[in-house]
Amino acid sequence: MNSNQVRAIKTFQVNPTLPPAIQELRKLAFNLWWGWHQDAVGLFRRLDRNLWETSGHNPVLMLGSIEQEKLERASGDEGFIAHLDRVSQDLERYLSESSWFVRNHFESDVPVIAYFSAEFGLTECLKSYSGGLGILAGDHLKSASDLGVPLVGVGLLYQQGYFQQYLNNDGWQQEFYPENDFYNLPMTRIMSDDSKPLTISIDFPGRKVLAYIWKVQVGKVDLFLLDTNVPSNSTEDRGITNQLYGGDIEIRIMQEIVLGIGGMCALDAVGVQPVVCHMNEGHSAFLALERMRRWIQIDKLSSFEAITLSRQSTVFTTHTPVPAGIDEFPEQLMRKYFKSYYPQLNMTWDEFFSLGKMAGSGSTSRPFNMAYLALKLSSYINGVSVLHGEVSRNMWQNAWKSVPIDEIPIESVTNGVHTNSWISAEMASLFDRYLGPNWKRNSADQNLWKRITEMPDEELWRAHERRKERLVGFTRRKLQEQIRRRGGLGWELKVAQEALNSEALTIGFARRFATYKRGTLLFKDLDRLTKILNDPDRPVQLIFAGKAHPKDNEGKELIKEIVHVARREDLRNHIVFLENYEIALARYLVQGVDIWLNTPRRPMEASGTSGMKVVFNGGINLSVLDGWWDEAYNPDVGWAIGQGEEYSDLRYQDWVEANALYDVLEKEIVPLFFDRGRDDLPRGWIAKMKNSMSQLCPVFNTNRMVRDYTESFYIPAFRQSQILQVDEKKELKQLSLWQSKLAEAWKDVRILEVSSQAPEKTEVGSQLEVDVYVHLGNLLASDVLVEMYIGLLGYREAITDAHTVPLEFTGEEQQGVFKFHGSATFTKSGRYGFSVRVIPFHRSLVKHFELGIVTWADSI
Repeated sequence: MNSNQVRAIKTFQVNPTLPPAIQELRKLAFNLWWGWHQDAVGLFRRLDRNLWETSGHNPVLMLGSIEQEKLERASGDEGFIAHLDRVSQDLERYLSESSWFVRNHFESDVPVIAYFSAEFGLTECLKSYSGGLGILAGDHLKSASDLGVPLVGVGLLYQQGYFQQYLNNDGWQQEFYPENDFYNLPMTRIMSDDSKPLTISIDFPGRKVLAYIWKVQVGKVDLFLLDTNVPSNSTEDRGITNQLYGGDIEIRIMQEIVLGIGGMCALDAVGVQPVVCHMNEGHSAFLALERMRRWIQIDKLSSFEAITLSRQSTVFTTHTPVPAGIDEFPEQLMRKYFKSYYPQLNMTWDEFFSLGKMAGSGSTSRPFNMAYLALKLSSYINGVSVLHGEVSRNMWQNAWKSVPIDEIPIESVTNGVHTNSWISAEMASLFDRYLGPNWKRNSADQNLWKRITEMPDEELWRAHERRKERLVGFTRRKLQEQIRRRGGLGWELKVAQEALNSEALTIGFARRFATYKRGTLLFKDLDRLTKILNDPDRPVQLIFAGKAHPKDNEGKELIKEIVHVARREDLRNHIVFLENYEIALARYLVQGVDIWLNTPRRPMEASGTSGMKVVFNGGINLSVLDGWWDEAYNPDVGWAIGQGEEYSDLRYQDWVEANALYDVLEKEIVPLFFDRGRDDLPRGWIAKMKNSMSQLCPVFNTNRMVRDYTESFYIPAFRQSQILQVDEKKELKQLSLWQSKLAEAWKDVRILEVSSQAPEKTEVGSQLEVDVYVHLGNLLASDVLVEMYIGLLGYREAITDAHTVPLEFTGEEQQGVFKFHGSATFTKSGRYGFSVRVIPFHRSLVKHFELGIVTWADSI
C-alpha cells in the first residue's frame, strides 16, 4: 500500500435508489439467468446502452452508477415497465416450472451434488476463469439449472482473476491484473445470524486461515466462492485467492487446500450436505480427504471404510491429456501442510502419502500427484471426449496393471456447450420460428434439430451475413482501441477502419496459445497462404485471438509472429489479431465466422468446445481429428485436416498437415463458399451448414452432457451411497471388511488348470467348451468372477476385439480348488485365441476393475 494512501476505518455499501416500479431490476441483476436470456440482456441495455457496454455487461455495476434521473424516467416509461414485467415473469416461470430431473428421477428426498472447480466462466463481468475448463464449468452449472439437477458449485473468488492481455509495439504479450470489485458484481457475501460476514476457518501450519463465502445465483443453482481476503488474515494469506493460476507451487497448494478442504467446510457452514461430489479436474481432490476426515472423526468410520465411501460417492473428470499437466507437490511441502491433518485420517504418513502415488511407484521421494489422489478416491472417472477417454486409459494404465486398456474403468462424457449462452439473437429467432420454442429447453432432442432442413436457405444465410457484418464492425473498433492504447499512428487507425471485408470467407482461430495448438500452422508456406488470401475474386481473411500463459514464452512468440505477419502491406487487410480473448469477444467470433480452425497435435486436445459454439451459429469446423472433432466429423458436416495420424517427427508433421490444410482450403472450402447462383446464395455451403447444425447440435451441448453425468454418475453414486449407509452402514462395513481381507487373500489365488476341447480348425457356429480349476485359498466362489477372454488374434498373438464369457461355478470344490465351466460360440471366421482370468467380485463394487486386481492364466 502506498504510504500516502489512507485506509478506511469503516466500510459501507451504497446501493442505488430504485423507484418502486422497477424494484425487480435488482432481483434480475443478481441472478445470472439474465446472461443466457437475450430479452433480459435487452432490458438492461435499454436502460442505458452506453453504460451497459462501459460496465462490462455488469447489471449490478450499471445500476450502481446510472444517473438517478434515468431510473426515474424508466419507472414512468410504460414500454420499459411492460418489458420488465415480461422478463420478471419469465424468470419466475423458469424458477418454478417442473424440471427434467424431477419428472424423470426424484420428486422428493432429492440428493445434492457438489461440483468443485478451480474456475468458472459464467459471464464476462465475473472474471473467475482462464479458458476452456472454466467456460465448461460455467456451462455445466447453467445446464444443471435448466434441467433442475440439484447441484451446487464450489470454487474460489479471485481478487484479480486471470490476467488481462495487451500487446506492445513489437507484438509481445503483456499482462496486467485489474482488481475485481466484489461489491459491484452480481454476487452476495453470505452473512451470519449476527449480520456479520460468515467466515470459515481452515487449518494451515501454525495458524488458521479465514475465508469469506460469496454466493452467485446461476438460475436455480447456487455457486459458492471462497475469498481469503479477510482483514484478520496475514498479508500472505489474504493473497491466497489473489490470482487464478498465479504464484508458485506453494501458492498452488494453499489454493487447492482452500478449494477442496475449505470448500467442504463452506458447504457445511451454509447448511448444504452433498451426497455426491464431482471434481472438475484434480485441483479440488483434497475435498475427498476432508470427507474422509469427517466420516472418521464424526461417524467413527475406519480409514478403510472412509476410503470406500469416498470412492463410491465421488466423480472425477480429468481434462488433461499429458501427465505434465497434473499438479504435483513435493513430500516436504506436503509434510508442511498436512503434518497435523493426516493423523485425523487414522493413517501413518506413508499410508497417507501413498494416496497420491501410483501403486508400486517407489519411495515417498516421488511427489504427491493430485490426479492419482482423485483416481484412488473416485469410482466414477471420465475423460471429456471419446478419444480423450482412450488417451486417459493409456496415460493411467499403471494404476490398473494387468487390466486390458479398453477395460480400465475410465469412461468418457464428451463435453458440450450451453446453447442459449452462445447463440446469436438472429439465429435464436430463426430457431424459434422453425424449430419451435422447445429447442431452448430440450437441446438434446435429435428429432427437433432435423427441422433445420425446413429453414429457408435465404433466411439462414441472411442471418449469418448480419452476424458477420457485426463481427467485422466489432473487429474494426477493437483494432482501433488497440492502436490508440499503444500510441499508434494515424495511418494505422485508417487501416484499422478498413480492415476485413464482410463478403470475404472469414476464418477464426481463437484459443489458448500453447505450442501444441500450433497457432501459426497456417504460416508454414506464407507465399501459398498469401495467394489464398489475396485472390480478388475469392478473398479470404483470418481473425486470431488468444492468450499465452504468462510464463510461456514459446506461446508468446507465436502471437508475435502472427502480429508481424499481419503488418505486411499485402496482408494487413486480411489478417488481424484481437487482444484479450474473453467471453464477450468469443461471442462475436463464434457467431460471425464462416470457418472455425483448430490445429492441435493429436491427441493433445482433450476435447475443445469453441468449435461447438460455432456450430449453433451456422459456422463450419475445419480441424485436426482430435478431441470432440474426432467423434463429430464426417464429410457432410465439415472438414478434417489429415486422417487422425500421429507422428514422432513433429517438424515433418507440421509440413504434412500445413499442406493438407492449404489443399482443403484451395480445392474444397474456398470454391464451395464462392459457388453462387443467380440469387448470390452459396447453396452448397448452406447445405453443409444445415448438415452440421442438424447432426451436431443435439449432441454437443451441455444439456446432453449434464444428463449423461446425472444418469451415468450422479444417480448411481447417490444410490450406491444410500445402499452403503442404510442399517447403520452395514453394507459399507461388510464391503470394507471384504476389501481389507482381499489384498492378503488374493496372494493365494491361482489358475491351476484350463481344459478345452478346441481343435486347430473349426467352423462358424461351433462352440468352445472350457473347464477351469482355480485355487482360491480362503476365498469363496462367490468372491470372484471367472471369465474367458476371447477374440481374434492380432500382432504377436495378442487378442484383439475381445469379449468376455462368464464361467459358472459347477459346485465342485476340493481343498480350496474350485471348478468353473463355460462355453463361447464362434460368430465369425478368423484366427482366434483366448485366455482366462479371475477378478474379485462384490455386489457393491461399482466397476469390476475398481480395485485394479486380476489374475490371468499363464498357459493351458
